[in-house]
Amino acid sequence: MTKRMLAALIALVGLFVALYLTLYKVGVIGELACSIGSCEAVQTSRWSTFLGLPVAAWGLAFYASVLAVALTGLMERYEDSRPLALGMLALTAWGALFSLWLTYLELFVIRAICQWCVISAVLAVGLTVVSYLDWRELRALETVDG
Repeated sequence: MTKRMLAALIALVGLFVALYLTLYKVGVIGELACSIGSCEAVQTSRWSTFLGLPVAAWGLAFYASVLAVALTGLMERYEDSRPLALGMLALTAWGALFSLWLTYLELFVIRAICQWCVISAVLAVGLTVVSYLDWRELRALETVDG
């Protein structure tokens, strides 16, 4: 499995987590399954929206974007694209930083943890690591070939 395939798989998992949380936030799902922490306290806090949209909806857009870039990167035309790898790294790093900020809010402001949010943050950090390794590999190949 290539790093971009792994990124696509992680993004797909993140997409489902974000979809679940978004469906809850917009009222489609009545209750969250949350065995650890206090998901509803986090999801109903004033921090659960950002720029007028549910944070989970931003997560949906993030994971869908990462999935699209990762799948594009699997195409033969883009498999050695350093700009695509750098764009993926920038996108995933932004997502990881945003997730870490949200985790800070959960721990120190809301004082409640949502297991689904933690899972999403771990996935975002994992995507950043995979994207960095992909970018580094392409950079090393360019140095050898160049």
